[in-house]
Amino acid sequence: MKPIRTFIVVPSLPEPLAPLKELAYNLWWCWNPEAIALWRRLDPVQWESTYHNPVKMLGSISQERLEAKAHDEAFLANLIRVHEHFKAYMSDKQTWFAKNHGYNDKPVVAYYSAEFGLTESVRLYSGGLGMLAGDHLKSASDLGIPLVGIGLLYRVGYFQQRLNAGGYQQEVYPENDFHNMPVEPVKDKEGNHLQISLQLPGRSLSCLLWKLQIGRVPLYLLDTDTPANSSGDRWITRELYGGDTETRIMQEIVLGIGGLRALHALDLHPCVYHMNEGHSAFLALERIAVAMERHQMTFREALELTRSGNVFTTHTPVPAGIDVFSKEMMDKYFAQYYSKLGIGWQEFMDLGWQLNTPKGDGFSMAVCALNLCGEANGVSQLHGRVSRKMWGNLYPSVPFQEIPIKAITNGVHTHSYVSQEMSALFDRYLGPRWVMNPGDQTVWDKIDMIPMEELWRTHERRRERLVAFARSRLEKQLRQRNAPPSEIALAGEVLNPEYLTIGFARRFATYKRATLLFKDKERLIRILTNKDKPIQIIVAGKAHPKDEPGKNYIKEIVKQSNDPILRRHIVFIEDYDVVVARYLVQGVDVWLNNPRRPQEASGTSGMKAAANGVLNLSILDGWWDEAYQPGIGWAIGTREEYEDNEYQDEIEANSLYELLEKEVAPTFYDLSGDDLPRRWITMMKDCMRIVNPIFNTNRMVGEYNDRFYVPADKRYRAISANNRQRARDLAAWLDNVRNNWPAIRIEHVEANGSDEHHVGDLVEVKARVNLANLKASDVLVQVFYGQMKSEEDIRQGEIADLKLVKQDGSSAEFKGSIPLTTSGKLGLALRIMPSHEDLVHPLLTGHILWATC
Repeated sequence: MKPIRTFIVVPSLPEPLAPLKELAYNLWWCWNPEAIALWRRLDPVQWESTYHNPVKMLGSISQERLEAKAHDEAFLANLIRVHEHFKAYMSDKQTWFAKNHGYNDKPVVAYYSAEFGLTESVRLYSGGLGMLAGDHLKSASDLGIPLVGIGLLYRVGYFQQRLNAGGYQQEVYPENDFHNMPVEPVKDKEGNHLQISLQLPGRSLSCLLWKLQIGRVPLYLLDTDTPANSSGDRWITRELYGGDTETRIMQEIVLGIGGLRALHALDLHPCVYHMNEGHSAFLALERIAVAMERHQMTFREALELTRSGNVFTTHTPVPAGIDVFSKEMMDKYFAQYYSKLGIGWQEFMDLGWQLNTPKGDGFSMAVCALNLCGEANGVSQLHGRVSRKMWGNLYPSVPFQEIPIKAITNGVHTHSYVSQEMSALFDRYLGPRWVMNPGDQTVWDKIDMIPMEELWRTHERRRERLVAFARSRLEKQLRQRNAPPSEIALAGEVLNPEYLTIGFARRFATYKRATLLFKDKERLIRILTNKDKPIQIIVAGKAHPKDEPGKNYIKEIVKQSNDPILRRHIVFIEDYDVVVARYLVQGVDVWLNNPRRPQEASGTSGMKAAANGVLNLSILDGWWDEAYQPGIGWAIGTREEYEDNEYQDEIEANSLYELLEKEVAPTFYDLSGDDLPRRWITMMKDCMRIVNPIFNTNRMVGEYNDRFYVPADKRYRAISANNRQRARDLAAWLDNVRNNWPAIRIEHVEANGSDEHHVGDLVEVKARVNLANLKASDVLVQVFYGQMKSEEDIRQGEIADLKLVKQDGSSAEFKGSIPLTTSGKLGLALRIMPSHEDLVHPLLTGHILWATC
């Protein structure tokens, strides 16, 4: 029945409880144990039944209970204490950013992501990318970085996972109830729900704007589910990563182009725009179009202006993971748009065109981002190298080490993932600085102050809670699929709270090799059921709805967990989400990760586990490749990469079994006279001391701020001065370079001395160059030198600039020297690149000329 009128019903809070509403609508509570305890204390039953959703909880609690709590002096004292803590946090003008860069109440950075994982009651995420984005906002808030987030508000978000009796994954899509979530509609000056509009083929699309507050950081979310749109268009933002390719391109238009228009509608104008993955790359096109219109700039001028403030982070180590749109799809959605840029269709398409992708020739969102951003990075040191290899063809003639894709290793928001019990232990022995300054090594150096007995008992309590949780969830799963009572009864007997417990939980992509552990089932059975050193494994994870191989992996693991011999040793927990992850990373003893190197960009679940003293057992891939050292966990295999996948699986499965049998289990069960596994506890402490100060998002976001945000903000403001004159001058200078570059010639190169030198010698290098119509100040003349790894290649080199000696017309002479610091066969090469003080990087011009023999 269609209603004739609708109402928004809000909780009726007694006056003493009024601060609860302010607390409910700011996700600050979700990483503050005292605030979480306050919500649980308000009504523990409703807290669980609303899946830890304070907004829904306030609307569900009986008025009688609210009145009772309004007269509960102990509860009110707790509420006042939490609220005062919150107000002090929000009003603090002496944050890390303010102390280092000055206080700023306007956002300097806009952070775009297709998903945000913030807490279990806000289902706008699917996996690691979203959790990383959520942690980025939390740490930006803690550090006081003036940042605003932009995303999409999904009606159903990502799916919930249900397994049938055969273990096959089925997807359920419960709808988000926005009015019972901590999101609030953004209102315009007339008090109406603020909307922005976009042009799609033959129609206008309206997008509602909502706000979600994460501490000091606002997150604005766009939503197309409004009566102003057709029924088909209302579904654009219905489902995260759902629908077909056409749905995806429309979502990314809304995120990128609509996201910028939303900020402008809010009168927010950051100088720096950070694209978390390529989903929002259309943002860069819109920035150019807006600059052209507002400031009467040409395409080239607007490109150089906006590129200086664009940052791109790629999380994808395999080409198949990149969004690529066909020419037909781009023509459908951008045939009218590109004319605003004042360039031809082919030039527009070349901004993102890539040949021979796994999805065919097409417009790659990653290529578009790389072409239009001044800074780009991978998410671990290894992934940075993988990314430079993936995208090296975009930078022809550029040495591998200089490809302008850097690396900032991911982290986790430590305070969000450390258990309440472990958090109390840290408070007692490390002091409060572990919360606000988790990147300070001196904080974690105090870990030895924690008595071994206390640390171990704390960890054991978490393992006991994990086992209880796993049994409860397994029983619930069995009841939902109408399993026989005898099978449900057995759920209470699985696992043992005293056994060595391994956790494996992640997205079930095939490269993560979820079934590697079962490569030799008979050997696995012997390891798990060892009478003296038993092991148990808890598995969780989702496969993409269209990923049949991933679903089959889940089916295989469920089948193995139903084997009578393994039933008590392997449990699969369905519907992996923040709650399941929290129990696992806080309660297991070992975190297992065995992807196929080098296909794990970073991975962060192992970092969350390490924050709780859990030891990692992992392939040397992603973050573990740079974190691992003996004594803090174990490395499966070596850094070798294989062409034969079957052979690789066999080698690394055997390595895994060997470690479990000969290292992991013996260390765990090696008890001292006081029944403590002292060697294991020592590893736990060393792990936390070494991993926690580095692999956290306070360090990560601080690194983004200092390496990218602040320099990009200064760059953008500098070239924007005087009506963007420096941007205009830069574009004109680049046009001149572009026109003259084909005529430049390296006419002569001379290096003094013989073919043999001694360590410590200086080799003088001279070059004569024909610069056509360019000035010597327009170019960099450099020597690239280093060890010869083959007869034809200098793989890793040093760079030395040559100085101008004289210029006579188009002919210029340069001179410099290089030091010989090591013995062996060295080579040198000479190159010319454009040089201008406002260039983000000369390699981004695409112009580089090498001397030939």
